[in-house]
Amino acid sequence: MNRRDFMIATAAISLAAPLPAMAGMGKDVAYTPEALQTALADGQTVFLDFKASWCTTCAAQGRVIEALREEDPAYDAGITFMPVDWDEWKDSQIVTDLNVPRRSTLIVLRGDQELGRIIAGTAQKDIKALLDRALQA
Repeated sequence: MNRRDFMIATAAISLAAPLPAMAGMGKDVAYTPEALQTALADGQTVFLDFKASWCTTCAAQGRVIEALREEDPAYDAGITFMPVDWDEWKDSQIVTDLNVPRRSTLIVLRGDQELGRIIAGTAQKDIKALLDRALQA
């Protein structure tokens, strides 16, 4: 195998490897104003996760959310998870409208109502309570 073939094969494997892990993750929709508006208009319960790739609190929240979702498939069945890239959207209307103070903010919405939020919290019991509130909506 020459170097070029090796690099192509390595790239293909590294891109394909995360796919099975993501396959069971349920409804994850990248945030755009249109995607949020459509989900809420369709009556979905939306879990907004304002995060940044460099944020350690966000990473801790992400690990808790992922573990809870793996533990209880009902979360994926009843909630649309919408990550919001803080670096891209921090100066946008959604941040102003929802009064989001910082990254590592988790907000649950249904229709025109906010059902709950956590700001910089990483406790599993608190995040589970927010997810449970989202399911009950």
